[in-house]
Amino acid sequence: MEPALATTLGASSVAALRPCAARATVLSSVAPRGSGSVRCAKGVRWEAGRSRGRLLRVSCDAAVAEKPTEEDSAEEKFEYQAEVSRLMDLIVHSLYSHKEVFLRELVSNASDALDKLRFLGVTDSALLADGGELEIRIKSDPDAGTITVTDTGIGMTKDELKDCLGTIAQSGTSKFLKALKENKEVGSDNSLIGQFGVGFYSAFLVAEKVVVSTKSPKTDKQYVWEADADSSSYVIKEETDPEKLITRGTQITLFLRPDDKYEFADPTRIQGLVKNYSQFVSFPIYTWQEKSRTVEVEEDEEPKEGEEATEGEKEKKKKTITEKYWDWELANETKPIWMRSPKEIEKTEYNEFYKKTFNEFLDPLSYTHFTTEGEVEFRSVIYIPGMAPLSNEEIMNPKTKNIRLYVKRVFISDDFDGELFPRYLSFVKGVVDSNDLPLNVSREILQESRIVRIMRKRLVRKTFDMIEEISEKEDKEDYKKFWESFGKFIKLGCIEDTGNHKRLAPLLRFPTSKNEQDMVSLDQYVENMSENQNAIYYIATDSLQSAKTAPFLEKLVQKDIEVLYLIEPIDEVAIQNLQTYKEKKFVDISKEDLELGDEDKDSEESKQEYTLLCDWVKQQLGDKVAKVQISKRLSSSPCVLVSGKFGWSANMERLMKAQTLGDTSSLEFMRGRRIFEINPDHPIVKDLNAACKNEPESTEAKRAVELLYETALISSGYTPESPAELGGKIYEMMSIALGGRWGRSDTEAEVASTEADSSEGMVTEVIEPSEVRPESDPWRD
Repeated sequence: MEPALATTLGASSVAALRPCAARATVLSSVAPRGSGSVRCAKGVRWEAGRSRGRLLRVSCDAAVAEKPTEEDSAEEKFEYQAEVSRLMDLIVHSLYSHKEVFLRELVSNASDALDKLRFLGVTDSALLADGGELEIRIKSDPDAGTITVTDTGIGMTKDELKDCLGTIAQSGTSKFLKALKENKEVGSDNSLIGQFGVGFYSAFLVAEKVVVSTKSPKTDKQYVWEADADSSSYVIKEETDPEKLITRGTQITLFLRPDDKYEFADPTRIQGLVKNYSQFVSFPIYTWQEKSRTVEVEEDEEPKEGEEATEGEKEKKKKTITEKYWDWELANETKPIWMRSPKEIEKTEYNEFYKKTFNEFLDPLSYTHFTTEGEVEFRSVIYIPGMAPLSNEEIMNPKTKNIRLYVKRVFISDDFDGELFPRYLSFVKGVVDSNDLPLNVSREILQESRIVRIMRKRLVRKTFDMIEEISEKEDKEDYKKFWESFGKFIKLGCIEDTGNHKRLAPLLRFPTSKNEQDMVSLDQYVENMSENQNAIYYIATDSLQSAKTAPFLEKLVQKDIEVLYLIEPIDEVAIQNLQTYKEKKFVDISKEDLELGDEDKDSEESKQEYTLLCDWVKQQLGDKVAKVQISKRLSSSPCVLVSGKFGWSANMERLMKAQTLGDTSSLEFMRGRRIFEINPDHPIVKDLNAACKNEPESTEAKRAVELLYETALISSGYTPESPAELGGKIYEMMSIALGGRWGRSDTEAEVASTEADSSEGMVTEVIEPSEVRPESDPWRD
């Protein structure tokens, strides 16, 4: 019966309309727009009916015979059909990113077969008879271009071959687990890997032909399954060759494509893939490898001519040679340490696992081993490395290969872009193993989901616990090493992860004005604060020396207020993102409106006395500064240049100018205004105040103001617009200051110049060396 086509316009019909050309035309005109054309073809019966309303129902039934159907609205159910060759092409060429994963999939299938046999063998010991040890063997033949994967697992019968290998996306493992769950025989610790039913077909990534020979302990016959990569069919036959019979299990032979033969038929390459993807499979995996050994052989020596060998000399000498041979080698020696209880594992075992897994030579600073249960279940061992990455490319790189993801001990991926750890914790190394991660079908990509977010949150929390444990140790050397290596990462976290500020801020360390050598935490800073201090003060510069000598510090040091030194480029941005710590605001002492807690009584009097000077200096400097005012932060320097409250500081302005791809047009906008602060107690300022009152048009006074401003630019951390012009002014001032200071008069200068001129006119007599002879010269005449 062909499917029925129905176009419904109203209620059910009660009258029939017989097909004809005229009526078909009428029906097509009745059909609503967008419903498609209505055709009257051979073998089609039109029916229409009118209800009491205005609506009309029209149905078209396509029938093979002229017999009327019992029910006009009968439904039929159909199965989806697939073009097998196209589906295989998608699996081979579109599902997997790397060809090398074929071995991971085949080894995982072999591991599942062994697990099934071990599980069923508990209740039926006859299944384990005459089959040898539970193991996997992989043999590659470079000459023949083949790879053979053999396991001693459960094997398959003929029906199972058709069911599992003949049906794409039919997972035998999933069916096995479903049957166990129905019988309530499976526990939470099952280790079966397969779930999608397409892993076997990854063999066609590298193979042009696959031959599967399998023997199930349930039957006495051994069957062979063969298929070509470009074919949509397969062949199953009974094995009749006595030399190819196996006792139990499955043997898969891949006939490699010409392009892949030289890469994947190499035994060393096969062993490397096993170590990378299947190192922690619970069954032993052996690979066929070429080895060498030293053996002693007899050395034949012929006697020289005319000499006869004595009986003793007739004894042949022995020599040692290197002999090559082929043998099986265990490829997965390292055991999955995360599957064991932490109480059973020594620290040396954790360190050795870390070094082998991540190719490190130093012990880790710290590690943590934990199991998470509940909504998301996974096991993990994470480490803090003993040193920072040597390559600058690995620093702050979210795509580092430091986290290795396993599903049931099978390696899935180490290429993540922040799914499991944020960028600022990319230095953390470790393994994560879960039984039910949301993977795509190729088992290469971790899909974004709520489970992944929960895993990420718990991994980050455990990492913070581990870092805090290091910081709270009595021996501060470990945290000192950590901070020297990974301090920048923690500061980056303050910028990128606002949700974890409460855990990141206590980990920060900075030098201060009271402790330049040892780093001080924010907790220590707050503890050392006086009762009147309401803020955490800091200054951002390019070096510790420039921070120590900055004029902004003078009054704070005098009042015994501790100041944080931010000497790395990332420091200022990190502190600005924190904003507060324990209800104490961070205050930049290089910006305007600095409040130190107590004001001097004479400040108002000084402001009134120097108001005229401030206006006069502002008039001389013009638009270079926003205003001129009396300073609260200076004690020994004559002046300083501070930035506006909402603009860039001098340090930030320097950093932004140094950006390779920086926008120069935004510098003027973000630079903010500059305030010129003067120290009323300094002699230079007092002299300028006198000049302002007595001789405001003095050229020397105006030049002194210009030089004072440009000098303040440098001492405040800014870059002068014209360094050469500033140098010329300094040289001129030096010549004025040094002129005649050590008794050098103008007359002496004229005499010296005259002598220099006269010496130019003198003729010097040149005596040849041969004419100058001492009296003791024996050759003298």
